[in-house]
Amino acid sequence: MSENEPFPIAINLHQKSRVLEIEYDDGEKFELSCEYLRVHSPSAEVKGHGPGQEVLQIGKENVNIEKIEPIGNYAVRLIFDDKHATGLYSWGYLYELGIEHNNNWIKYLDALKLAGHIRQSND
Repeated sequence: MSENEPFPIAINLHQKSRVLEIEYDDGEKFELSCEYLRVHSPSAEVKGHGPGQEVLQIGKENVNIEKIEPIGNYAVRLIFDDKHATGLYSWGYLYELGIEHNNNWIKYLDALKLAGHIRQSND
């Protein structure tokens, strides 16, 4: 981790609303849904082992985070209630997910639509 990379100063899981709130030392603050974090897991199960091998995650509208495990001083492991627990979310990756949230979310919804999946949620 570089000295210039943003570092989280607060991480709060709101299980009822299924939102992970992350505040960074540069003033950025993100509210990321558990669904968003689950479908953008950095795990090989989701990302694949190379470009073009990504696996679209379907039916994750109601997924929640059961537990957050710190990994050293650089990441967390998010353990979801669908038993997915293999992705390590670095501080930099979480920051990127926050900054790129709108673009990533639109791409995800478009991919679901293309796959013929209708989300059960209203957002």
